[in-house]
Amino acid sequence: MSGAPAEAPGPRTDAADPAGTEGGSEERARPLPLGGAPGTVTVWPGSPQPLGARFHTGPDGTPGTNFALWAGGAESVEVCLFADDGTETRAPLTELTHEVWHGFVPGVRPGQRYGLRVGGRWDPWTGARWNPAKLLLDPYARAVDGAFTMVPEVYGHARDWPEQDVADTVRDNRDSAPYVPKGVVVEDDDDWRDDRRPKTPWSDTVIYELHVRGFTRRHPGVPPELRGTYAGLAHPAAIAHLTRLGVTAVELLPVHQFADEEHLLRRGLTNYWGYNSIGYFAPHAGYSASGSRGGQVGEFKRMVRALHAAGIEVILDVVYNHTAEGGQGGPTLSLRGIDNRGYYRLGPDPRGYTDYTGCGNTLDVVRPHVLRLITDSLRYWVTEMGVDGFRFDLAAALARSLHDVDMLSPFLAVIAQDPVLRRVKLIAEPWDVGAGGYQVGAFPPLWTEWNDRFRDTVRDFWRGATTDVRDLGYRLSGSSDLYDWGGRRPYASVNYVTAHDGFTLRDLVSYDGKHNAANGEDGRDGTDDNRSWNCGAEGDTDDPDVLALRHRQVRNLLATLLLSTGVPMLVAGDEMGRTQQGNNNAYCQDNGTGWVDWSLRDDPSWAALLDLTARLVALRRSHPVLRRGGFFSGLSLAPEGLPDVTWFGPDGREMGERDWFTPSATLGMLLSGQDIAQRDARGEPVVDDSFLLVVHAGHLPVEFTLPGPPWASGYEAVLDTAVDGAAPDGGPDSGPDSGADGWAGPGADGGPGQPLPQGRPVTVAARSVRLLRVRPAVD
Repeated sequence: MSGAPAEAPGPRTDAADPAGTEGGSEERARPLPLGGAPGTVTVWPGSPQPLGARFHTGPDGTPGTNFALWAGGAESVEVCLFADDGTETRAPLTELTHEVWHGFVPGVRPGQRYGLRVGGRWDPWTGARWNPAKLLLDPYARAVDGAFTMVPEVYGHARDWPEQDVADTVRDNRDSAPYVPKGVVVEDDDDWRDDRRPKTPWSDTVIYELHVRGFTRRHPGVPPELRGTYAGLAHPAAIAHLTRLGVTAVELLPVHQFADEEHLLRRGLTNYWGYNSIGYFAPHAGYSASGSRGGQVGEFKRMVRALHAAGIEVILDVVYNHTAEGGQGGPTLSLRGIDNRGYYRLGPDPRGYTDYTGCGNTLDVVRPHVLRLITDSLRYWVTEMGVDGFRFDLAAALARSLHDVDMLSPFLAVIAQDPVLRRVKLIAEPWDVGAGGYQVGAFPPLWTEWNDRFRDTVRDFWRGATTDVRDLGYRLSGSSDLYDWGGRRPYASVNYVTAHDGFTLRDLVSYDGKHNAANGEDGRDGTDDNRSWNCGAEGDTDDPDVLALRHRQVRNLLATLLLSTGVPMLVAGDEMGRTQQGNNNAYCQDNGTGWVDWSLRDDPSWAALLDLTARLVALRRSHPVLRRGGFFSGLSLAPEGLPDVTWFGPDGREMGERDWFTPSATLGMLLSGQDIAQRDARGEPVVDDSFLLVVHAGHLPVEFTLPGPPWASGYEAVLDTAVDGAAPDGGPDSGPDSGADGWAGPGADGGPGQPLPQGRPVTVAARSVRLLRVRPAVD
């Protein structure tokens, strides 16, 4: 059958297409009067630029919409216009300029729904999968109306063909238009002159990862009709929580239009996280309170403005590495039907795909038109939608050249020189699932990275899985072993302990293993490398000792994250003890499992944690020594100065080379605020307090001797996770020595602001963090 086009023959073809046409019934495709002679569609030549559907005034002042589509190997392109009753009118695009099909259709105004039909050869054996019976979503559509229904009609091939090994080579001629969403023409009506971007420096940034729907779905202060929407996130009640925490940026899980996979729909589930994009210019309509006929665009812009007004930047988690069309047996929704060979990396057998993503396909970013699609999308979200940066899902897949990950790849090169994109925040998830795909620390200057080495090291340290403190020292001080090259700075490391993918912070200290039964995949989904510890009982328990330990461990993890050099990232709800009941892959849980539980703010067991998180963020914001813009050198700025960082063991001695290889669960880190190698806007040296951070993961208390001169003449207690942020009376970690504000009482070493002498040991409680302000030594 190689090279031979195939169609579903005989009765099946007749049943699928009773009108006997490849594109469906001519009765449904009759033209509507949109200009020119009644009953016909006038299509003027139009322009090949810009791509997509753009409403404007054409020749002689006539309003209409210009349509332009790159479809390199296609033989025909039709724009299909849909009335509210579903009637379809087809407007053929006959102009072809540099592989872009284009035309101007007078009378087409904002709000018009449309799709595309693209004709060409059907030859899956060579990767050609054109099928004009399938209505396609314009990849440049800026709004999308309707949802995909995963019925057989949306597949370009006969997916139920008796011979399944060749089913993908048999063309299905049934019309998919009734079962797929349509693009919507949107008016350009916003210039952003009234918007003020926060432009927060990287070194001052604190990221808060959230899901637009899940963050507000249960928020009692957000009106019910706005919960789960862009407008809900823009509501003052939602923004008040963000400003109370003090975060400077929200990182939104995917908001590009996405589709649900059929295997989820069969189980009564949906793709809640949204890592299944199909429209790179359209805000996902399911998060709109303003409808799906273009209102979602304005609503998204108003959300961005509201967050900017509160001093909060907007970063989008974007999925340009693959699309919702899946692998060889996937549906034909957009790019596959426009030019399968032109958009995707095909495999050695062109019927299939090279899959570096684990999702069935990989976009071929080496090709100029694919690269243009991505960069046009990125620039659109910055210039027309107001966003401040992007986190790139599986970014290594975008950095591949022909096969290998290449830090000189076209994608990275284009981003580096683009006058718009090089100025926004760029975060890489620096890996994919292909060979050689793990690239942590390898992305070039300009990029920051999710640092999973930080995550793993901090998790291992606090669960007692490390024998020494070598790796922890690197993570606390900005991961110079990974990023101190090519002019990169500590803020190249986005530090995180939890993310959307994996356990919540509470679950990290409550479960040894995943509990994903609700996903319906028999436990096959989700990682088994959780590096978690349940503190003595799996899941919910009434044991007060286990609960007390869990609360302390949560405080330890938060304190370590927010006091480390680099860019910290919190996950929505972790500051209130959100749980997913042990599900470490809640990608399909659009329910209470995946939503933020706002009742925890009033739960006596967890209310204090929110206050502690806000105080830690405020402490970081107030002290530049905790958010340095440069790596530590271990040297002083002046002959009489101190090293910018000094490491100590429990005996109060400065650590030597051998000490880093000695088994230990305790580390002291003294940060000199007088020796920060950076200057302010006026060129003056940045000077701050000095701090001693002590982290102790041992299961017994330890006596830690406070270093004396030349480092300090004394100390003041600032933070102790053994008591600070503990639950109020009656909750875990409360007791006779616990003050009303959660600080240690007279029976402990140093409450807030209380002096502690140098050269003497203080007790550091088992599994705890202590932060002390240093009183400078006096000559």
